[in-house]
Amino acid sequence: MPLTTQSLKLTAQSPKPKMNKKELLKLIIKKQSFLCVGLDTDITLIPQHLLKYPDPVFEFNKAIIDATIDLAVAYKPNLAFYESMGLSGWASLEKTMKYLNQFKGQVFTIADAKRGDIGNTSKMYAKAFFEHLDFDSVTVAPYMGEDSVKPFLEYKDKWVILLGLTSNKGSNDFQFLETGNGKLYEQVITKAQQWGTPDQLMFVVGATHPEAFKHIRRLAPDYFYLVPGVGAQGGDVQQICQNGLSSECGLLINSARNIIYASKGEDFAQAAQESARKTVGEMANYLSLFSKG
Repeated sequence: MPLTTQSLKLTAQSPKPKMNKKELLKLIIKKQSFLCVGLDTDITLIPQHLLKYPDPVFEFNKAIIDATIDLAVAYKPNLAFYESMGLSGWASLEKTMKYLNQFKGQVFTIADAKRGDIGNTSKMYAKAFFEHLDFDSVTVAPYMGEDSVKPFLEYKDKWVILLGLTSNKGSNDFQFLETGNGKLYEQVITKAQQWGTPDQLMFVVGATHPEAFKHIRRLAPDYFYLVPGVGAQGGDVQQICQNGLSSECGLLINSARNIIYASKGEDFAQAAQESARKTVGEMANYLSLFSKG
């Protein structure tokens, strides 16, 4: 049964107990969208009139969330933008997550942290993001192997989003190296499926590698991909959808700068909404490919 267009009005609700793949797909169907909004909030780029507030970063994030919450399935704060500001940045992140967590079950939250360390350190990272901040997921670097990833996977109804094939130019330095058994990124994606199921593990696959999506979909047919690199980095929604969609959608397409910095004036939230709506509109042609299962 194909999707039908539905209007959506969000109100704060009690937290839902889980956000597994089935629940995530329901959310995509309900919102008619698989858009992730990246909250890469740089205090030097936000509208100047917000600087009068005690916490301008949070005021900016809250306005962006309010303007796009009917359109976005997920939000992805990039931790570097908050950590670089010290204690005040961490406080802004905490307030942003407290605000987002009012809508638990209605949005999927991603800590773009790219952590990856020995097991006991990863355990503390997992505690910070999954317990203290209550993110639904966290991005993790796979370089140190299974024991550095497992502590994140031990949390019920939480997700690891493992770096697979990234969107940056430097991805060519290592990720495409031949191992004798395929390219390095192929080995990462294949091996990691032994660690986590499609209900708890996703892969980062950069939009700047559209030619690789069909191949990666064959390697990991049942997994979701978080797709950065759309917009400012040159990735194309149409190409990604044509090559990367699965029968259960299987994509969260992230856009940050094109949405949150669509305007630097007092109309920034409205401009963000219009930019998000345009991106969701590009996805509309592909929504009928999924079913309610």
